[in-house]
Amino acid sequence: MKISEYAVKNYQFTLIMVLMVLALGITTIFNMPRSEDPDMNAPNYPVVVVYPGASPKDMEELVVKPLEKTIYGLDDIKTIKTTIRDGLAVLFVEYKYAVNVDDKYQELVREVNSERANLPQEIYSMEVQKVSPSDVNVLQIALVSENASRDKLKTKAEDLQSELEKIPFLKNVEIMGLPDQLVRVDLNLEKLAQLHIPVTFIVNAIQSEVANIPGGSVNAGTKSFNIKTSGNYQNIDEIKNTVVFSGNGKNTALKDIADVYFDYSQEKDITRLNGHRCVFVVAAQKSGGNITAAQKAYLPVIEKFGKTLPANIDQQLMFDQADNVNSRLGGWEQIS
Repeated sequence: MKISEYAVKNYQFTLIMVLMVLALGITTIFNMPRSEDPDMNAPNYPVVVVYPGASPKDMEELVVKPLEKTIYGLDDIKTIKTTIRDGLAVLFVEYKYAVNVDDKYQELVREVNSERANLPQEIYSMEVQKVSPSDVNVLQIALVSENASRDKLKTKAEDLQSELEKIPFLKNVEIMGLPDQLVRVDLNLEKLAQLHIPVTFIVNAIQSEVANIPGGSVNAGTKSFNIKTSGNYQNIDEIKNTVVFSGNGKNTALKDIADVYFDYSQEKDITRLNGHRCVFVVAAQKSGGNITAAQKAYLPVIEKFGKTLPANIDQQLMFDQADNVNSRLGGWEQIS
């Protein structure tokens, strides 16, 4: 019997199959991931080592060669490309593409950490990073103002960042265009000379207050509790009241010999929108997400937040990747 004859005779079964295929197609359109940039998980991992004060030669002999020897001993290694500068080494480790990306990342982290004890103790940091080409910004929002203070722009940018971080479709919500905030200490050298206080005393006092020092443990029956003395400052007044010197029965606080205040580091980047001063809030899309659905979630949030801004700060949605994707997909967004 021919297939066509069977389909006609058993038209009820044929109708059910057609409806099932149609339902599957509609469900796929509703749930298929949509983005402009493909998700890529390449088995490539930069190993970044920071060793302040080390020359390129020292970095090569003391850090790079031991690490390369350890990494080359792993299975499925394709290449290791190393870049060395003063105090910095980056080993770009590439595995063969047939491997499991997550398993190899965990393996590399484990082996690098096990080698840490054999490397110089002065190394500041050693980190295995992941390369995620798909983590591009899908959303860029500018907060524009010619006269709002940095503190005001920072506060509003952080508020918008917090709102966008609540949206489950987005990740890596960051603020761009603001220098790092810091606490500046301007010493009064005349007072230091009068009190005979060396500058090193002040530096050591501040560093000791910042440090987290293990304090041992407390045994309670069959349980043991670790103790760590936390010296992290909570506010600027605690910094001002830091005792930097004791002598003749009197304590000298930092505020007695210095001006302590909040400031910003030197600007490394200048951000402008159409020539106007601004800061940017950017976000990426989570892997496998639907950017059309994401847009429906974040546009009302952005619009609502814009209404809360003061008159001297203007919000502009300068880039929205969802518009590009929806335009290329034609009318599909209308049914999703």
